[in-house]
Amino acid sequence: MTARYALYFAPAQDTPLWALGCAWLGRDPATGQVLAQPQVDGFSADRLRELTASPRLYGLHATLKPPFQLQPDFTSEELADAVRSLAARHTRFELPRLEVGLLAGFLALRTVADSPRLRALADAGVLELDRFRRPPDDAELQRRRATGLPPRQEELLLRYGYPYVLDEWRFHITLTERLTAADTDRLRPWLAERLRAALDHCLRCEDVCLFVQPLTGADFRLLQRFPLNPD
Repeated sequence: MTARYALYFAPAQDTPLWALGCAWLGRDPATGQVLAQPQVDGFSADRLRELTASPRLYGLHATLKPPFQLQPDFTSEELADAVRSLAARHTRFELPRLEVGLLAGFLALRTVADSPRLRALADAGVLELDRFRRPPDDAELQRRRATGLPPRQEELLLRYGYPYVLDEWRFHITLTERLTAADTDRLRPWLAERLRAALDHCLRCEDVCLFVQPLTGADFRLLQRFPLNPD
């Protein structure tokens, strides 16, 4: 497989949330450094690594445009130029407060209120960068359909290669795999307390991040941050 790219929101690297979130997942996607995960009573180190495997691979982020391969007639430099142009057309803004919530069985940081500017940024990523996206093959389409999709999500899958975009998009920073009810009851309050001080800080969206997965199964890395307009 050729490289995959994705447009993400990621907390600024000088924020407490970046430091604590990356430590929780066990990897810093900006440096590639493997980090020691915190100790949680009742969970072995191996068990925590298992419960954070997928979010660790993708890195601490919220998806704006899901991972995609490039069309063969585009280069990564052209994609970067398009992301730079997109970012320049959006101004920086403050995010609504985040809290540790449950989404489709996994724990994630979610906004407590809608943000029209955040949604507009995500929609722009999906729509404006879609010309760079190589359509998924039949195997990927069937994998997306494995759990069953309602008609609107099937429509989005066929049009944009992913069912959870535009009106089906929900901002979230994934923290775990899907959990049992017992694991959820233990980890949700622990994470809420662990991240409480970090979430009390005002979190701003000042840039968008281009991530890359160079090879199948490789960790996603933060390739470049593109600043939004400061005005």
